[in-house]
Amino acid sequence: MSLTVRPIVGTRAKITALGTYVPPEVITNKDLEKMVETNDQWILERTGIRERHKLAAGKGTSDMCVEAAKKCLTARGIEATEVEVVIVGTVTPDMMFPATACLVQDKIGAKGAWGFDVSAGCSGFVFALQAGVKLVESGAHKKVLVIGADANTRMTDYTDRTTCVLFGDGAGAVLIEPAEEGEVGFIDFVHEVDGSGGVSLNLKGGGSLNPSSHETVDKKMHYIFQDGPAVYKFAVRKMAEATGKVLERNGITGADLGCFIPHQANKRIITATADRLGMDPERVIINIEKYGNTSAGTIPLAMETAIEEGKLKKGDLVLLAAVGAGFSVGACLLRWEI
Repeated sequence: MSLTVRPIVGTRAKITALGTYVPPEVITNKDLEKMVETNDQWILERTGIRERHKLAAGKGTSDMCVEAAKKCLTARGIEATEVEVVIVGTVTPDMMFPATACLVQDKIGAKGAWGFDVSAGCSGFVFALQAGVKLVESGAHKKVLVIGADANTRMTDYTDRTTCVLFGDGAGAVLIEPAEEGEVGFIDFVHEVDGSGGVSLNLKGGGSLNPSSHETVDKKMHYIFQDGPAVYKFAVRKMAEATGKVLERNGITGADLGCFIPHQANKRIITATADRLGMDPERVIINIEKYGNTSAGTIPLAMETAIEEGKLKKGDLVLLAAVGAGFSVGACLLRWEI
């Protein structure tokens, strides 16, 4: 392996802590059998999912963010008042405005911090992550809290068997700080959007084009719409392209990675991408069985799974990748420094 670490102007950035949260209520495949025409075997074979978590009534995405953030800050051993920026990747904000980041800032007590939300579907976490990295690399900030979270069950139609089996709720937070001398941290990334794919994965109601009304509710425009075959085809192709590009321009292959942490949308998409990268299956992190697709929450939740399974260790080269609504695509290469 001859890793080419691209020079940066300013300070290198790294992840210094991680925290995650999933709500306690669980929806199993057996539960879904009682709601819609489906069965456990069909769901497992096509998605790899056994169960997913559901946020309780009266709670919002910000509440999951807060729990993940608190765990992250506790792991780092710092107070919320030390956080300078809060960035939240989500497509299920508590409300249209203020931004979820504002609600999280207030709830955790990050006095004096500023922040914003990133809407990139399932790529929300990797997009938000790079925003945080660049704020640190520029020297503008030293402690940036990046959170990926979605309450997908809030926009899931439980009469639609093609989508209701896929989605769950969850959140994960990381702290981005300057790397120490001799540490590498974040190395490179490849991001892309293709707006022509917006017709294949969207939520049509509630925005300025189709404001909420009896008509939009009756037409089920406030639920996730997904053209499954189109999304699957795009995801397999673009996740492989983005990950291959970031590895190639840094002089490494899939065999050089400590682990590959992909967005958990569908087990078949993950394995297809790993095969194209020449990855050892043992180094590909898959936890979709327990959580389903939590959109922006999947990658930080998978980071925790990787640590728990002993597959993510200090010094490892790690590749993150996601494809989501937009269409949006993101891949990120880093060295794990915790």
